[in-house]
Amino acid sequence: MIQIDGVGKSFGRTKVLDGVNLRLAPGEVVSILGASGSGKSTLIRCINGLEKLDRGRISIDGFRVDDPKQLQQARRCSGTVFQLFHLYPHMTALQNVTLAPIEVLKVPRSEAEDAGRALLASVGLSGRADAYPAQLSGGQRQRVGICRALAMKPRYLLLDEVTSALDPEMTAEVLDILARLAAAGTTMLFVTHEIDFARQISTRIVFLEQGRLLADLPTAQFFAADGGLAHPRIAQFLSKMKKDHQ
Repeated sequence: MIQIDGVGKSFGRTKVLDGVNLRLAPGEVVSILGASGSGKSTLIRCINGLEKLDRGRISIDGFRVDDPKQLQQARRCSGTVFQLFHLYPHMTALQNVTLAPIEVLKVPRSEAEDAGRALLASVGLSGRADAYPAQLSGGQRQRVGICRALAMKPRYLLLDEVTSALDPEMTAEVLDILARLAAAGTTMLFVTHEIDFARQISTRIVFLEQGRLLADLPTAQFFAADGGLAHPRIAQFLSKMKKDHQ
């Protein structure tokens, strides 16, 4: 389980996270919604240890992210897919996918490459294993990013606005992959503005507003008139998002 207890994070005088409490159990798909600047991406960066906590604690399967001695083990439990891919430009798709299993998990190269090719094939990239990132479309690069995270066989997949840099066609490609992962039981924490997709795949919806958690509800209840929609700020946000996508 990922456990987030009373987490606070500030940049200068700006509070980005303010007493956030959250649980993510194996098998759940939890989508984090909220306006830009609400703290969604910072929360993901705190979970994987890229941002240091100002207060509170985060643990992944019992390993403390805020303890330097336990951070590496905590990171092995989760994989992160970033908004802007962060692929190594001088490495092929296959090399990007196999680097961490070979270097961190000490998987034999031949075994890692076989697994990597299987992962790339599963997202429709079997013919692009030897292509470099510059030779791939944005949607293809993001699919390589997903494979790179899955190659570490994480228990939890953290996804930070993974479609925000993509056009609608490429977005559809990536969302299709994520829907299949969710259907297969992959545990995911998903920061997104894709409201309809979040509604489709999520077991729960979390809503952040100015660093505070306003709602943490089962998906059906979040979108119900007497649930999340009963909160004026959430209703306003969903209405605006609907208009923006029309």
